[in-house]
Amino acid sequence: MLHNLKALYGYKLAATNGEIGHIKDFYFDDYSWAVRYLVVDTGSWLTGRLVLISPHAFGHLNAENRTLSIKLTKAQIEHAPSIDTHKPVSRQYEQDYYSYYGWPGYWSGGGLWGMGGYPVLLPEANSFGARMDYVHRGDPKLRSAVAVTGYHVETSSGDAGHVIDFKVNDRSWSVRDLVVETGHWYAGKEVLIPTDKIDRISYPESKVYTSLSQEDIRNTADHHVVVG
Repeated sequence: MLHNLKALYGYKLAATNGEIGHIKDFYFDDYSWAVRYLVVDTGSWLTGRLVLISPHAFGHLNAENRTLSIKLTKAQIEHAPSIDTHKPVSRQYEQDYYSYYGWPGYWSGGGLWGMGGYPVLLPEANSFGARMDYVHRGDPKLRSAVAVTGYHVETSSGDAGHVIDFKVNDRSWSVRDLVVETGHWYAGKEVLIPTDKIDRISYPESKVYTSLSQEDIRNTADHHVVVG
């Protein structure tokens, strides 16, 4: 099922033995276009700490109660490797993080999640706290969904508008589309631009570049109109 990331902000996170906070942000990989972590606002529980949770730990997403269950205990989360809130997520941190939980690294293998297309545990790689070594693909390019929201979208024929949301698949946690609010050239409509049509994201310029033209977007908009 597809979800708008923006609609998930504020969802409560329920560990196996209690609530741990709510969703504040998502970090996505702009190479493979997958959500790699959600960012937890823990309130007063772990003051001053940025907590990341991988989709490996995601359980049931309850839209009615606005709750996402997490298949971890509060103690596991509390004792996970700590991250510096003022620095990008490093591959060394990720290796320590994945080794702590005993999860297979998504950067090892040819699939979206390493050896497969979904964030599931392999039978031989699910022992909590086991040390694991991986073949590195280099440093990650993890970006904040909150930060990229508002970036302008540059087509081959001019500005197309700005990013207002992301469409994600709740099984693979792949980012399928960018939700873009167009400018006056298309009456401010909201359209979806598939991520496989995105060439790059320029963070210094706060821009997203696509190989599509304004006319391409106009011609396919009837099939990509954002509903709801």
